[in-house]
Amino acid sequence: MSRDQGASFLKGAAILGAGALLSKMLGVVYRIPYQNITGDLGYYVYTQVYPLYSALLILATAGFPIAISKFVAEKLAVGDVYGARRVFRVSAVVLSITGLLFFVLLWASAPWIASLMRDVRLTQPIRSVSFALLIVPIMAAMRGYFQGHHNMVPTAVSQIGEQFVRVTTIIILSYWFMKTTGDVYLAGSGAVFGAVTGASFAFCIMLLFWRRNGASQRQYGQVHDRAMTGQSDTVRDIVRKLFYYAIPICLGSLVLPLMQLADSFSVVSMLMRGGYGSDEAYVLKGVFDRGQPLVQFAAFLATALSLSIVPAIAEAQARRQSHLIAERTELALRLTFLFGLPASIGLAIVAGPVNVMLYENGNGTTALTILAFTTIFSTLGITSAGILQGVGQVVLPVRNLLIGVLVKLGLNIVLIPMFGIVGASLSTTCSYMIATILNVYAVASLTGARFGFVSFFLKPFTAVGMMALAAFVARQAAEHSLAGLISSPRLYFTAVSLAAVGAGVMMYAAALLLSGTVTRSDLESTKAGRRLVPLLKRLRLLHE
Repeated sequence: MSRDQGASFLKGAAILGAGALLSKMLGVVYRIPYQNITGDLGYYVYTQVYPLYSALLILATAGFPIAISKFVAEKLAVGDVYGARRVFRVSAVVLSITGLLFFVLLWASAPWIASLMRDVRLTQPIRSVSFALLIVPIMAAMRGYFQGHHNMVPTAVSQIGEQFVRVTTIIILSYWFMKTTGDVYLAGSGAVFGAVTGASFAFCIMLLFWRRNGASQRQYGQVHDRAMTGQSDTVRDIVRKLFYYAIPICLGSLVLPLMQLADSFSVVSMLMRGGYGSDEAYVLKGVFDRGQPLVQFAAFLATALSLSIVPAIAEAQARRQSHLIAERTELALRLTFLFGLPASIGLAIVAGPVNVMLYENGNGTTALTILAFTTIFSTLGITSAGILQGVGQVVLPVRNLLIGVLVKLGLNIVLIPMFGIVGASLSTTCSYMIATILNVYAVASLTGARFGFVSFFLKPFTAVGMMALAAFVARQAAEHSLAGLISSPRLYFTAVSLAAVGAGVMMYAAALLLSGTVTRSDLESTKAGRRLVPLLKRLRLLHE
């Protein structure tokens, strides 16, 4: 690969990664206002249905854009423009058929699925979201075609546009249905229909890019089409190759929605087995799902790190530089640990005030406190999975997460009837912990990375201990000093949360520097860090 090609690849990867991260952020933040509009029962309706759509969408499309981009790029590399277009046409037909099949499956089986979830009123929301399966597959084929041309902009722009329209639809329709009917199931149907409006808007964006690039592609293709016509693969060959490369990626992408689906099909049932009535169980499931946005938001850093670590590890693997693999592995896991651990402990400390700040009341605070510890395991799990993919072990993280799903289902059956949604939080945390331990063990075995007790565990835990103390003291002080001064409970707990978080962040940063957990060389490895070095030296906070 030439320098220009390498730069183009890195730029494309950066654009795609930035688009994916921004899209994920938009896909998490909306859940808080949606819960505020519809309450815990309305939130339950949405979180029951959407993981089901996500799982079917992954089966219908995930992996295909990557596979399509691979084959298109290979055809273009030898000048076979006709072959590249043929790959797209065949892929578009195949994906349209799979999308149609999954749409029919979801629409027809909606009453049966709703009964399995112990709530027949979920039939309408399930059918509402099913229409998106008619649009997204063809769009996935178009994204793969553009990516095969090393043009990542259409994918990134369409992802952001899709989430923006989806979130807007969720807020507007849920508010309108609650205002006019007060029916949370109608509000939930409107919310999940955001997947349809978002996909439609993204498809329109892709068509605009397609039209803009069409003229130049046609002009270029006239030179090559006739020469390459006889050399093209058969339809059967293209389909076989597509499924061969796409199915493993689909299975890998499917595991995380399966975690949520395990809750969709088991939490309500187990709560009823534990003695709760159906309506109470529905509301409690919505309360339990409050923790999802907070845990997912904390995982953004690990997702970004994973996007960068896969090619970095793969490059070292290709060069057979085992010491570089071990070095990059240690750095990636150390950075993840330094952010994931304080996020878990910090969220556990401020779970009560944050619960009221975001969701208007303190219901489910104990469950949220336990669920906070999922953050450290989910972040390490994402990064370690990226490392395993980088060294070519694509199946291992999938297997480990599947083990986690099975553990979760088993623990849900045992713990929820005894402890309610606290049991659901315990099962979630344990399942992520087991999957992550298996991942990290595999990483250590395959890369030769070693995690020193002092640098990897003792110093970070010391810094987090100081952070936790500062956050707890600040929370107590704010609760006492602001009592009676702020009449609104939500505003009061917002001020308490911000005070605790601010004190914890400042103490953690100082503790990392004073303990030598983060050194001058660590800071100087980044552009932003180099700017901080003079200031930190003057404050005597920096170790060499």
